[in-house]
Amino acid sequence: QVQLVESGGGLVQPGGSLRLSCAASASFNAMGWYRQAPGKERELVATIRSRDTTNYADSVKGRFTISRDNAKNTVYLQMNSLKPEDTALYYCNAEYSDWTGLKKYYWGHGTQVTVSS
Repeated sequence: QVQLVESGGGLVQPGGSLRLSCAASASFNAMGWYRQAPGKERELVATIRSRDTTNYADSVKGRFTISRDNAKNTVYLQMNSLKPEDTALYYCNAEYSDWTGLKKYYWGHGTQVTVSS
């Protein structure tokens, strides 16, 4: 089974920066960062696929950057110009293919990001 471990969350002031990491136990096809605030539904933040193709939610474009290090099976989310509305539990989700080509998805357990003055 695949394990995903998120890290890098914390408490920052508005305008500050954090870099989240998601370390996987095996190489993956694609990875996405999601977030969920209390009382809100989980939303997609950013995704990255092979060849470094990326997509971002409109709310984070220009502020967040997703990247990957294939040698380390790790994906990063650089978050700049953080706003209070970015406060949420951030999760990574990885896509894998088994020997038949069937795609499977795995979730990490989340890392908390709190943006407050």
